[in-house]
Order: sequence, then C-alpha cells, then structure tokens
Amino acid sequence: MTDTIRLAPLDNAIQHHHHDYHQIVIGLSGYAEFEIAGQGGVVAPLSGCLVPANIEHYYEGIGDNRQLIIDLPDDAASLTGMHRPLRSLFDRPGYFSLDESLQHYLQFLIQEMTHASHAPADLLVTTLLSSLHARLSAAFRSPPLTRRTSRSLDIQRLEQFVLERLDQRLSVSDLANLACLSEAHFSERFREQTGITPYQFVMRLRLTRVRELTTLTDMPLAEIAERTGFASQSALSHAFRRRYGHSPMQLRHPSR
Repeated sequence: MTDTIRLAPLDNAIQHHHHDYHQIVIGLSGYAEFEIAGQGGVVAPLSGCLVPANIEHYYEGIGDNRQLIIDLPDDAASLTGMHRPLRSLFDRPGYFSLDESLQHYLQFLIQEMTHASHAPADLLVTTLLSSLHARLSAAFRSPPLTRRTSRSLDIQRLEQFVLERLDQRLSVSDLANLACLSEAHFSERFREQTGITPYQFVMRLRLTRVRELTTLTDMPLAEIAERTGFASQSALSHAFRRRYGHSPMQLRHPSR
C-alpha cells in the first residue's frame, strides 16, 4: 500500500477516532486543535502533529483552515526497507514546527502535488519524513547535564504573559521565545516542571477566565469567546464541556 497525501480542511466541530495507519497533519492556513493520547496542541500554519496508528485522538478545525494530511500504513514505502528507521517518528505523539528549509520544501511538495500529473508521492513523503526525523531526533537528544543545571521556568511570568493576551492567538513558540528557549526544549521542560503541556496550560487559563466572566457578568457568550481567544462561541462551548462536563451556560441556568 502506498502513502495517501491530500490537502483538506478539518471540520469545525470536535471529532475523535483512531485508525490503523500513522498520520501527519501540517497546517497550511487557519488553525486546528488536537488532543492525541491526552497531549493537546494547536496546528497552526507551518506547524504540525504526528499521530501514531491506533491512538485515540480528538481534533477540531478552527474557522477556515487547510491542512496537508499524510496517511502512512505500516507497509508504506516511506516506512519500509531502508526507510524503516523512520518509523520511530511515530513511537509517540508529537508536535513540531517547520524551520525555514522545511517551509521551502513544503511549498515544493504542494506544487508537485497540484501541478504535476504524476507526482512521486512516495518520494516526496520520504524526503519529508527523513528531514523531520533528523530534526526531531536532534531535539530530543538533550544532554542530561544541561537538564540538571538548567534553571526553572518562571511559570508566574508565563501565566501573566498569557492572561494579558487571552484575546489573541497564542502559540507554543510565543511562550518559548519569552523563556529564550527553542520550542522543543521549552515544551519538554514545561511538561517536566508542571506535568501538563503548554497548550493545556493556556487552555486552562482561558477556561478559568470563561468561568469567571460567565458567573460574574451577563456578558453574551459570543463576546466572552472573543475576549478569551476562542474562534467562536461553539469552539468555546466544546472546550468548556470537555474540561468541566457541562456547558458554560449551565453556570447561569443550573436547571438546564
């Protein structure tokens, strides 16, 4: 079986499933939210996620969005033969950003897909996987000495940074830049120090503010969504229900 590669939007409603093939999703425009085996993250333009086979995951497209989606069955050319080591990309779920070189390659790949009548999908995908494998493997090879001597992240400062920008679209790279770390190192250290991902940290702050505004004011839910960084009232309600088990409006109307 060969790789399946396509350009498509993701539904603007929370979906969840698992499948017997690995998958890569790379954002081209708009945003999508993912939760893969409990690891939350946002796929923004020029960033992506790795979904291992048979792993339950949730996802939701936010507004207008367009994604590059690659399905990789176990016997795909990109994961067999001499390329078998690339399977380690899917040892666990993960999120990544494309550096400048990979951004140029992504543009080339899309052009080949859309303009060539017989684009060599297997070769294009293998090159992408090899490049990701080299970069992500290097990111995870952080020397133990560096980890032991590195200073703790200033969580209070990060929280204040997020709270001052709740109405804005925030990415992991925004927080990493504040901490003067690469995105990969920041994410790893943040999880080690707090037990949650940066995405979960931001989402908890957003939803805490939603609870406050819903309980203490008569502000319309659509306006609360805008003030707390959600793309729509629907996106806010979905996230709130997943976190608290009920809709935000039930705080105002408990009998519903």
